[in-house]
Amino acid sequence: MKKAIVIASLALGAMLAAPVYAADMSADDPAEIAMQKIRADKKYIVSQNMTLTDAEAAAFWPVYDEYQAGLLKLNERTVGVIKEYADMYNSKTVTDAGAAKLLNEQLAIESDELALKKATIPKLNKALPGVKVTRYMQIENKLRAIIKAQLADKIPLIGGDKK
Repeated sequence: MKKAIVIASLALGAMLAAPVYAADMSADDPAEIAMQKIRADKKYIVSQNMTLTDAEAAAFWPVYDEYQAGLLKLNERTVGVIKEYADMYNSKTVTDAGAAKLLNEQLAIESDELALKKATIPKLNKALPGVKVTRYMQIENKLRAIIKAQLADKIPLIGGDKK
């Protein structure tokens, strides 16, 4: 599983930027095709790391798709925060008020991600035994942690002072 997650993390990092370009994409646009492939790769990783019976799979995948749609909305908001920070950072216009606004939005996104998980767990519990629900959430958490770590590595600290 480690190898699959490492490979997937490279591709999944691009998912966070996808919403920025979504308005300009059509079904035959190479960028849209790439985004569809990334989503399919993630689904493949999940499928390879879950041992689902046919009945479990029939119940699980619709919940998975709904959860991914919710995560995509959160990713779009995260991209917005990153873009706003980048604009402020690059133009050297970061203010205390601007920083507080970005922090509050990021906290709201994190809160909404937790709410999404809490809303999804009962649906997963109807589809799968508890061990498989936990396994799936572990896979999701690992993939998202890798993506967040990659983002954190690329985003400079605010303020620039090293005092």
